[in-house]
Order: sequence, then structure tokens, then C-alpha cells
Amino acid sequence: MSTWKRDFGSGLIVLVPLIVLLLVIGWIYRHIASIPLISTLEPEWLLEPILPLYRVVIALVVFTTLVLAVGYFMRTTLGRIVETRIDESINHIPALRVVYNASKLAVETALSGTEDLQNPVHLETWKGIRMTAFKTGKKTRDGKLVLFMPTAPNITSGYVIEVEPERVTDTGESVEEAMTRILSAGFAESAHQVSVDGDLIDGMGEGSADAKAAGNADMTDAEAADADRTDPDTAP
Repeated sequence: MSTWKRDFGSGLIVLVPLIVLLLVIGWIYRHIASIPLISTLEPEWLLEPILPLYRVVIALVVFTTLVLAVGYFMRTTLGRIVETRIDESINHIPALRVVYNASKLAVETALSGTEDLQNPVHLETWKGIRMTAFKTGKKTRDGKLVLFMPTAPNITSGYVIEVEPERVTDTGESVEEAMTRILSAGFAESAHQVSVDGDLIDGMGEGSADAKAAGNADMTDAEAADADRTDPDTAP
């Protein structure tokens, strides 16, 4: 019974991420292919079965060209002035400024590639208990580190905390290893984790040996007492 359960679980671990990935890719593909503006660029001679793929390719080409053009424009003085004016205008809108600033910060964080953002750490939240967090590359004015502590297994939520640098310990692992441990709720294999089965077996063995030794000692004492009672030389 345990064998087929283990095989079934291993199969789910392999197939479920692939299925989710294919569903996400299919969802993105369908939405890109259904963009109305792309249909104006379709040639009349194109076959009907190839239309969705053609629309996706054209959409990606147009988007990539637009990103490169805007990026080149932002390198100029006029581009930086325009970006500043856009930020100031949106920040005057109460509802939209939160979404705008959060999305902009998320993109900057994902594309920055700094070492601090790729550094998982351990933090002792309660005495004897430590949790995994990630450096954000930011500090408070009084010198505390700003960390993001995600929840497991849903890493889209978590806590932004400020702690003293001496309370933070580097894990010595990559961000992929730390993320894998969090997403798997601690069940994934990791170089920083060991199975407790061997420790439990060793502990049980040691406990059994100690119990046997104690039992032998007690039996020896009892046998000695019986020997004393039955020995005529020691009897009163």
C-alpha cells in the first residue's frame, strides 16, 4: 500500500507543475492571439490554422520593439523628464498610485539582479525558532535591515520586517533552494536538511540499549540479593 502511494505522489510532483505551466502558457497564448489590433496586420493569403500562431509572433515582436524603443528613450534627458512627469501625475491619483508604484517596484526588484536580493537568511523570530526570509537590499534610517518573510507554501503573501543586522544569519544557500523549501512546505530535498528517520532509529536503538543495560543491572542486583539469601556463608 505504501509503495503505490509513494509512486502516486512522485507522479503528482512531476505532472502537476507541468500541467499548471501548460495551462498558464495556453491562457497567455489565447489572450495574445485575441488582441484586436493584431488582426489588422494579418495578410489575406495566410491560412486559417496558422492565424493564432501568427498573431502571437506579431504581438511578441511588436511588444519587444516597443520595450526597446521606450528603454532607449528613457536613456535620454527628455525620457527621464517624461518619466518623472508620469510618476508625479499618477501619484496624485489615490487609487491608481498604489497599483502603479507596487508594480513598478516589483519589476525593478525582479530585474535589478543585485546580490542582496538573492540572499536568503535565517531569522530567530521566537527563542529557539528560526524562519527563512530574504534581504530586500534596503535599510532603515536607524540601521535595521528590511527583510521579506514569505509564508509557506503561498509565497505571494508574507511580512515586511525590520530587524537588527546581528539577528540575521545567512543560510549559505541559493534563492532557488530556499524558495523550493518554502513552496514545498519543508518537504523538498535540501542540502541544508537531513531526514529525521535515521536519528529516530538511532535514538530508539540507543534508548533500547540503555534500557537493556539498566534491566541487566537490575536483574544482576536481584540475582545478587537472591544469592546472598541462599548462600549459607552469608546467611545470619
